[in-house]
Amino acid sequence: MKENKSVILWLLSGCFLILSMVVIGGITRLTDSGLSMVDWSLVEGAIPPINQTDWIELFNKYKQTPEFQKINSDYTLKDFKFIFFWEYLHRMIGRLLGVVFIFPFLYFLIKKRLNKKLIQQSLVLFSLGALQATIGWWMVKSGLVDRPDVSHYRLAVHLTTAFLTCSYTLWVALPLILKKKNIGNRKVLKYLMFLSLIVIIQIIYGAFVAGLKAGLAFPTWPKMGAEFIPKEVFSSNPQWNFLNGVFGVQFIHRILAIIIVIISIIIYYKTKFLKLQSIQKISLKIIFSLILIQFVLGVFTLIYSVPILLAILHQLGAFFLLLSIVYALFVFKSG
Repeated sequence: MKENKSVILWLLSGCFLILSMVVIGGITRLTDSGLSMVDWSLVEGAIPPINQTDWIELFNKYKQTPEFQKINSDYTLKDFKFIFFWEYLHRMIGRLLGVVFIFPFLYFLIKKRLNKKLIQQSLVLFSLGALQATIGWWMVKSGLVDRPDVSHYRLAVHLTTAFLTCSYTLWVALPLILKKKNIGNRKVLKYLMFLSLIVIIQIIYGAFVAGLKAGLAFPTWPKMGAEFIPKEVFSSNPQWNFLNGVFGVQFIHRILAIIIVIISIIIYYKTKFLKLQSIQKISLKIIFSLILIQFVLGVFTLIYSVPILLAILHQLGAFFLLLSIVYALFVFKSG
């Protein structure tokens, strides 16, 4: 690990910055700040407004957007500065992430600190980062033409790509951190792969809920209003209700949460009496604990009508749950 310390720190700093982007991105979404910057420029966009004239110019551009015209027409310059701050901060962390990746990568490449596999993996990470930036602007553009908010499909792609990029970054770092050979277990590995698939689908639906503000549709638990399955779940646009409808999307998100809890209980009992390495047992305990915490956070986020703090903690819970599964997949694979 010592000989790879700087490379490990480089990769983990990338994970931390992606985590920061997820948090700030969540705040940006919850404060409806994401459409405040109507232009994208790799260099010029890094310079914030420095005088009143600049602020007025940017505010006038924002006034031309559907969000201002249909929702925020009463916004003052002070209101605009608030939402601009969060979107600007989100984009600046994205730029910082690019700098933190590219320059150390070039340094390690010149110093021959990366083997062939790490070089290939780093190029994949670079591609994912570039893709994520492109998807981010593609998402924002969906709310600048006719509609006053971004497409929940594009939001889901943007969020899921961030989660997967961080997961892959951790996967690249783990062999450098944990040198001890693992005793693989194919059976547990299959359980974890299935769990990871369901968790990723749940993350996508979490983004749908966020994009559609579907969490406000039925802020009750365990029932949705007065029923477990209200008629609203199937009423509007039946063919697409579970993708576009606020009631259908919230229903699926609830059901998936219960399914994930059930899967975790099954995995717990299936692995309880297996002879596992201590690191493997710990990885499973972390997953089970995070699933329980995430479930409770989800319920409280719902019944308190999506307060910012709980919503961010819930999003972070999903982030750490996916990373814990990646960690478990690594310690259960052979080699």
